[in-house]
Amino acid sequence: MDNPKFHIITSIIAFVCSMALAYATDIPILIQIGLLIFGIQWLLYIPAILFKTESFYDITGTLTFVVCTLIVLNQSFELKGFRWADCIAGACVLIWTLRLGYFLFVRVKRHGDGRFDLIKVSGTKFFMSWTLQGMWVVFCAFGVWTAMLSEIGIMLGGLEVLGLCIFVTGLLIETIADHQKAAFKKQTQSHNTTGFITSGLWAYSRHPNYFGEVLVWLGLALVAFPALSGWQYLTLVSPVFTYLLLRYVSGVPILEERADAKWGHLEDYKNYKKETPIFFPKFK
Repeated sequence: MDNPKFHIITSIIAFVCSMALAYATDIPILIQIGLLIFGIQWLLYIPAILFKTESFYDITGTLTFVVCTLIVLNQSFELKGFRWADCIAGACVLIWTLRLGYFLFVRVKRHGDGRFDLIKVSGTKFFMSWTLQGMWVVFCAFGVWTAMLSEIGIMLGGLEVLGLCIFVTGLLIETIADHQKAAFKKQTQSHNTTGFITSGLWAYSRHPNYFGEVLVWLGLALVAFPALSGWQYLTLVSPVFTYLLLRYVSGVPILEERADAKWGHLEDYKNYKKETPIFFPKFK
């Protein structure tokens, strides 16, 4: 939608909702971190729009996660001293962040990034994209960060261990799926052919990497849950937010539309779509 007023209103709503979530934590440092997150996005939006480039968009998201997680860890040390459970939770966020950031960097370097071709020409639409990235950081990570800074702090009981197992499972699924697709693209390019992947994890879901992403945040939400109280439970929105974002907004719909345009006329692709779930895996 090329409507500047819509872009500005959407940006305002994203910022207000994110800061409302920060205030719900009732932890002053997290309110400051919420402002820092958007400050970073808006500051780097300036050179991005001036040079009409998205080259450092993904790396900005990665660095935002890293910097803020390190701030939270440092604050946790100052308040409660060294705690293994808080360190493990923080390490989970950092491992996921660095893995995804490296993957996106390599992918853009090899194949380019066509997501912003029609976005970066509009100042307000491009600004909305940077603002939504700030909202993504807040909605995903605030559950873990709040738990790390809560009075109780993260423990390592049964629910937390289950959450860590789900996190590791999701991270493995996401990593393996991304690797399989990257290897498939490399193979097709070397043979000067095109096609769609139907092997490995992609035989059970058309978007297994996104399914893994939801498991990552579901696991971390379970890790955070026992340490929260009152309005802080609102920060557990991460798995639901991630699912809705990937399934209905920025992930699956865009990729499905592109795939239909490329291979929608092929019987093999029609059969693949018919037999393979769009998101949640179905074991055949």
